[in-house]
Amino acid sequence: MNGDRQDFHLFLERYRSDHPDDVMVVDDELSPDQDVTAVASLLAARRRDPLLLFNRVQGLGVPVATNVFGSRRRIGRLLDAPPERIHEAYQARARDACDPRAVESGPVTDRVEQRSIDLAALPMLRHFATDRAPYVTNGLVVAEDKASGLGNLSYHRAMLHSPTGLATSLHSRGHLWRLLAAAAERGEALPVAMVIGCHPLVMLAASARLGYGADERRVAGGLLGEPLEVVRTPRHGIAVPAAAEYVLEGVVDPSAEVEEGPFGEFTGYSSDRSTRNLLRVETVMSRRDAMLVDVLGGNAAEHLNLSRVPRESEMVEKLKERFPGVTSVHYPNSGVHFHAYVSLRQLRPGEARQAMLGLLGWDPYLKTVIAVDEDIDVTDDGAVLWALATHFQPHRDVLLVDGLPGSALDPSAAGDGTTSRMALDATRGEGFEGVRAAVSDEAAARAAGILADVAR
Repeated sequence: MNGDRQDFHLFLERYRSDHPDDVMVVDDELSPDQDVTAVASLLAARRRDPLLLFNRVQGLGVPVATNVFGSRRRIGRLLDAPPERIHEAYQARARDACDPRAVESGPVTDRVEQRSIDLAALPMLRHFATDRAPYVTNGLVVAEDKASGLGNLSYHRAMLHSPTGLATSLHSRGHLWRLLAAAAERGEALPVAMVIGCHPLVMLAASARLGYGADERRVAGGLLGEPLEVVRTPRHGIAVPAAAEYVLEGVVDPSAEVEEGPFGEFTGYSSDRSTRNLLRVETVMSRRDAMLVDVLGGNAAEHLNLSRVPRESEMVEKLKERFPGVTSVHYPNSGVHFHAYVSLRQLRPGEARQAMLGLLGWDPYLKTVIAVDEDIDVTDDGAVLWALATHFQPHRDVLLVDGLPGSALDPSAAGDGTTSRMALDATRGEGFEGVRAAVSDEAAARAAGILADVAR
C-alpha cells in the first residue's frame, strides 16, 4: 500500500513525535462504562483538550484514541493552517476533490470474518449513564447507488443490538435516508459498510455537506492531497478506506424496526428520537493491530467540531461571496449547532440582517444568529454578549421566522423537527452615538513596562 499518509497509526505516531505536549497517554486501567467520557470531561472543565490515548480499557483488548477533534488548533494542524484560517484551508483542499484509487488490499483486509460474527467482541464504549448500551460513535456509513456508482459517507450512531446486528438511527434524514427509501421502493435491503476508525481527514470529509449524488470519498482525497485508497468489501463490493481500523459490511433492512436510544447527543441531552433502523452485519473486516478510534459524545468540543468545521467553512465562503463586508463567522460551542455569530463591516443599511437571513436559510440546524461589528471578536462569547447588551434593542433589532425544518435532535423542537429561527442585530447601526472608553496607546505602553518590571 502506498497511502501511508492515510494510516491513522502513522498519523498518531507522527503527531505524538511532533506535538508531545498535545497528547495525553493514560496507562491506568479504565472501565469501558463511562470512564473515557469522565476523563475527557474533567480535562475540558480544566480547559485542557489534548488528544487522548488510553492503553488499557477493561474488556476491549485494544487501545482507545479519542478527542482528536477536541481543539481547533489540532484541526488546523491537520490542514496545515492556523486556527483562524481553518475555513479557507478546508475549502481550498475540498475543491481539489479527486476520485478514490482502488487497491487490492490494505491494513483493513488483514482479518476478514464472515462465518462466526459476534459483535460483542467489537470494542465499544458506554459514554453516558443514560445510554441504553455501548455505542459506536465514530461510525461512517458508506452506501453506493447502484445506478450511478456514486457513494455517500455519513455519520450514524450505532448501538449493540445482537451478535450480528446494530441498532442505528438515520434521524438527519439525509442522503442515506433517501438511498434507503429508494431501496425500499425496489423491495430491497440497502447494502452498506460501516467504517470505524480511519485517518482524521477522512473522518472530516465524512461530515461534508454535499449535494445528493456527490461523493465524500472524493472530498477525502482533496483533504489528503492524494486519492483515497479503497478496497472493495467481499460481499457487496462497497469501496471503503483501505487503512481503516474496522469495517462492518451488511445491509439495512427498511422493513426492520428495533429499539435504539437514548444516547447522549450533541445538544448535551440524552436523546431517544430515532428512526430505529437495523444494520445486519454480514462481514467484519479489521487490521491485525486495530485500535478503537472513538468520538466523544454529548456536547463535547470534539463532537461539535467534527461535524461543524465543514459546515462553517461552506457558510463562510457563501457569505463572503455574497456579502464582501463579512469578516468572520463562528459557531460557538456554547450554542452547540444552533447558534452562529457573524461579524461584518456594513456597506449599506440592513446588510447585517440580510447576511443573518442568508445563514438561517442555508444552514438547517441554526436557530439563532447574532450579527456584530467587525471590531468584535466572534470567538469570544463574552464580547458578543457585550455587543448584544449595548447595541441591541429588542423592539427593532430582532427578526423571527417560524415553521422551518430544524434538527430532529433539538429537545425544544416539535416532534417533526420544525423550529423557529431568530436573527439578532447587535451591530451599532446608523445614528449610534456611543464612544468606546479606552486608555491611550501611551498609557498602555507604560503599563506594559510596569508589569514587565514587576515580573522580573
